[in-house]
Amino acid sequence: MRKTSQPQRPATLLDPTTKYAVDVLAGDIVAGPHVRASCRRHMKDLKRKDIFFDKAAADYALGFFPSVLRLNGGNFEGLPFNLEPPQAFIVGSIFGWKRLDGTRRFRRAYLEIGKGNGKSPLAAGIGLFMMLADGEARAEIYAAAAKKRQAFVLFKDAVRMVEQSPALSSRLHLSGGFKINNIADIKSGSNFEPISREEGKTGSGPRPSCALCDEVHEIPNRDVIDMLERGFKFRRQPLLLMTTNSGSDPNTVCGEEHVHAVAVAHGHQAGETTFSYVCALDEGDDPLTDPSCWIKANPLLGVILEENYLRDIAAGALEIPGSLNSIMRLHFCCWTDADTAWISTQAVVDCEDPSLRREDFLGERFWAGLDLSATKDMTARVDVFEDGMTEPSVDEDGETVAPEMKYAVFCHAYVPRDTMVERDRMEKSTFEVWARQGHLIALPGKKIRYDYLARDLIEDAQDYDCEAVVYDRFLINRFEDALEEAGATFNLMEHPQGYNHRKGSDLWMPGSIDMLETLILEKRIRFEVNPVLRMAISSTTFIESPAGLRRFVKPKNGNRIDCAVALAMAIGGATDKGEEVAASPWEDPNYSIAK
Repeated sequence: MRKTSQPQRPATLLDPTTKYAVDVLAGDIVAGPHVRASCRRHMKDLKRKDIFFDKAAADYALGFFPSVLRLNGGNFEGLPFNLEPPQAFIVGSIFGWKRLDGTRRFRRAYLEIGKGNGKSPLAAGIGLFMMLADGEARAEIYAAAAKKRQAFVLFKDAVRMVEQSPALSSRLHLSGGFKINNIADIKSGSNFEPISREEGKTGSGPRPSCALCDEVHEIPNRDVIDMLERGFKFRRQPLLLMTTNSGSDPNTVCGEEHVHAVAVAHGHQAGETTFSYVCALDEGDDPLTDPSCWIKANPLLGVILEENYLRDIAAGALEIPGSLNSIMRLHFCCWTDADTAWISTQAVVDCEDPSLRREDFLGERFWAGLDLSATKDMTARVDVFEDGMTEPSVDEDGETVAPEMKYAVFCHAYVPRDTMVERDRMEKSTFEVWARQGHLIALPGKKIRYDYLARDLIEDAQDYDCEAVVYDRFLINRFEDALEEAGATFNLMEHPQGYNHRKGSDLWMPGSIDMLETLILEKRIRFEVNPVLRMAISSTTFIESPAGLRRFVKPKNGNRIDCAVALAMAIGGATDKGEEVAASPWEDPNYSIAK
């Protein structure tokens, strides 16, 4: 990694928080792309005038850990909690950054780190600090989760720290009998306890000064987080601390928080009150064969985790392919998205462009990929526009690489409004939220209305040139009827979703999948930011024919992939060259996906 410019002060005089940022950006500490971005953010923010870094406040929090807290378990039993540089950066950032009124800047912190790197003890230590040393009257600290059993995991770390520490054990009162369920400080009237979503449904709810949500990837919805954040209004400077491994489903609270945290770190979203520490590998890193990248996902490698342990883990992934996804997710911070991963969430996010606007393509031609549903399922229309050409380049052999077309993508996803709430409950989806945000179109009634779909397309065709509507045979007659009733005609381009090939054309699903994959990996495609489309692409799985041809199938987690199907068809239409294609060795004329 290329070294960056150094701050003006000698490194030996830097506070631990800033020193970590400097060392990471200098390449002296190896870290992944999002942690590097958080360090750049720290250095840039030191120059701002509307906030400031309070070194004394940071040092006060950092000193609490080794002075007061004791670790537990194995070789660490009874040892002072000496913070390692990555942990010091996290703690120092959370408690050191201030607003001009002296209150803390960060009210939310998202930590995504490989399994076994001490996330839970660090969170427990932060909770104890905020209970005892934050100056908050009657502080309420909660270890939170959807289920009480999960909440106890982090809470037990706090209990053991109290039992190990002479300073804490003499001051704090543990209650609950054999299964301790409360840590109380009688002197200040403060308490620390586990809480679950169910407990917040009655009464006035908690009033937390600090909420610690561990293993966010296991939380099925936003209920527990929303419950706690509603109580923040009673506090002057509350903190929501979320810790997690990487997830496997972008259509979750963890997926949303991950995308937000990454965007904040890189400056793509303001996120003024959010601190982000997201471990990840760089593009091209292969943790199964290259141990040098392990530390990017495991910042405490060599302190808590041993290299031999991760070496055995990596070898297991090679020997047992079925374990690959969970190993990549838990130990190497890779969002695997599905049982047979196709495109990662991060690859999709890298192609999203917040500045992309449909209005910039007024009068330009587009291809509309249409994936229709029968009744209450999602229907998708994805529009693909040509978006200029790549610059000419020279390859490794000195040969000139011709410019290639780039594309811009806009998504229209439709669901019946009357079934949204029930679908959200049954499928743990967020359709209702996405509809309010404008990412999803809620049609009136309990079934998909084809007249509304036809009307939207007709209206768009008045401002943009619809080159073709690319479709699968399933239910296309209903859509044609709706167009005819509206008095409109479009160029309809058939695109089978199985292995059928149309003679004289590239327009068949395996070819469209291959082209879409190439465009994403080469970053020759821009997506309008839309979580429905992001979920669909990164949730998509595929099966493969004996000849190596792929076709999309729905994932086991039940996420909707309709927008990905419509996108692939639209890309097929936009890139169709009309070339002769050999017959498939695995013909399936009646096959239709995602139905």
